[in-house]
Amino acid sequence: MQKIVTIGGGSGQFALLSGLRDVEDIDISAIVSMVDSGGSTGRLRDELGTLPPGDILKCILALSPYQDAARNILQKRFEKDRRLKGHNAGNMLLTTLSRYTGSFPAGVQALAEILDTKGTILPVTIDKATLVAELTDGTRIYGESAIDVPRGQQRNKIKNVFMVPHHSETISVFPPVIDAISDADYIIIGPGDLFTSIIPNLIVSGLKEAIMNSSATLLYVLNIMTKYGETHQFAAKDFVTVLEEHTGSEINSIIYNTQKPDHELYAQYIKQKAEFIEIDMNNELRNTHRIFESDLLEASGGIIRHNSKKLAVLIQEIITH
Repeated sequence: MQKIVTIGGGSGQFALLSGLRDVEDIDISAIVSMVDSGGSTGRLRDELGTLPPGDILKCILALSPYQDAARNILQKRFEKDRRLKGHNAGNMLLTTLSRYTGSFPAGVQALAEILDTKGTILPVTIDKATLVAELTDGTRIYGESAIDVPRGQQRNKIKNVFMVPHHSETISVFPPVIDAISDADYIIIGPGDLFTSIIPNLIVSGLKEAIMNSSATLLYVLNIMTKYGETHQFAAKDFVTVLEEHTGSEINSIIYNTQKPDHELYAQYIKQKAEFIEIDMNNELRNTHRIFESDLLEASGGIIRHNSKKLAVLIQEIITH
């Protein structure tokens, strides 16, 4: 049985895990970013001092065989009660379980047990922290939701991101994360926003070192589009360079979507200053990295993202050959 570790957060990791859930003979450990600060998650963090439940909840749902039904229930937002209004049921349940059991990881494990999730879901850290972005003009932006700006808002490029701890001097990796990486056959990074979903995992003290000491094959699922305010005008090589700096390791292989979205949808993204990320036949990455490429596009609902099933098929081919 192949041991697969995924590193990410947000909707990208949800898409990846939704596909991997149905792959046979793999043991999945999902390492999840803990800096989400928007919406219901942000309110719970600020009002109750809890760790942010949102991205963890997405992973639990992704790996559950009851995903569709559970999403309908647990992502339903309260409307009638004044205090509950705007929260979703899953975040409230996960927060309640965490407080009752006495720890966030125990609450995660309990909800995962309820939904029969396949695999293990691990917060990258259980230390509370705020993500900070330093821009090229020296400006600092505090909080994941503020960094993850609405498309089209003008600002300088991100130079660096770091985390400010709330109640301790340092932010340390959750120990079971080290064990999962040490035992892994493959580590899959992405897809997801580079500076708000992926790197917040890699800058947690101890994670980079764990990856450097691991013998696992490192796979990177390259994003389909750039994102204004985060990766504006990034080429494929820029993504890989940033990741290799933060992992201290060479990315062994890149998983790349070849299919461009249709003209009408693409035009909507262009208006938001997003661009298709391409690795053409002359790209220097082809001389330095192994490229696994296929049509991985999902564009239903007017949103460009990876198709879970297509992504899982390609990954299964990679790990079985």
